[in-house]
Amino acid sequence: MAEATEKVHVLIIGSGPAGYTAAIYAARANMKPVLYQGIQPGGQLTITTEVENYPGYPEGIQGPEMMIHFEKQASRMGADIRYGLATKVDFTAQPYKVWIDEEKLIEADAIIIATGASAKWLGLESEQRLNGFGVSACAVCDGFFFRGKEVAIVGAGDTACEEAMYLSKLCTTVHMIVRRDQMRASKVMQDRVKNTPNIKIYWNSVTDEVLGDGKVSGVRIHNTATNEKVEVPISGFFVAIGHQPNSDIFKGWLDMDETGYIQTVPGTAKTNIEGVFACGDVQDKIYRQAVTAAGSGCMAALDAERYLSAKGLV
Repeated sequence: MAEATEKVHVLIIGSGPAGYTAAIYAARANMKPVLYQGIQPGGQLTITTEVENYPGYPEGIQGPEMMIHFEKQASRMGADIRYGLATKVDFTAQPYKVWIDEEKLIEADAIIIATGASAKWLGLESEQRLNGFGVSACAVCDGFFFRGKEVAIVGAGDTACEEAMYLSKLCTTVHMIVRRDQMRASKVMQDRVKNTPNIKIYWNSVTDEVLGDGKVSGVRIHNTATNEKVEVPISGFFVAIGHQPNSDIFKGWLDMDETGYIQTVPGTAKTNIEGVFACGDVQDKIYRQAVTAAGSGCMAALDAERYLSAKGLV
């Protein structure tokens, strides 16, 4: 194992807007960051088609292309960007230890976690096939493209209700598919949805299939109480059944909420372990936007710089 150990100043785990922005700032501050891209280089934006709400792109940009821009900028500043997945950590003592692909050991003075979150999906073949072609897990990101059209949304929590409300302002009809005979959202959110005339709720219902060849054209909804099936023509299909933060390897080390989001000191990127910082969607279950992730990546790099400075390490 000894020959595979490497010592670095700052290790960044993850490569979405948060990780790459942290790398840009850390490299400019001469912290010689090493970034491992993880299982999905570029993060969730690589499964997004058009991004229209990130400042600086007046014509919009494709998600994967935008992440290539981020990566190139971080490289140009001097960040050492590598392909590999963090598989285990040991935060007992400094320098902290992180294993990459279960074989290479990295020791780091400071660690920035930007592992993001993954949208939960229904697991339908048609949903995956049409992902990015009318199927989306983010109404705020993609709702605009369905202005004046009919859409469907799956989910029954507060997020699903918020997204249904958001879509109701843009779309002619929002077909909301709810698995049980009630929602788990807060009463106030349920009332808002029920009182919105262009949201139609399908109780006791599941999605059989997203219909469409090349792009979404409809959805087959199955009522499990009556066994009835109905096909509804739609242009967009939104999945709002939650996100799963990619934080499993940090369990037992870092403070998290009940769903696994890493908890940071409000207004900072600091975790409960000094010298370990978290940014982006792995610690943000509220906003979950590319621009807020990038902002928190900047915060993490600045926090890491101050930390290393105080220790006399940079």
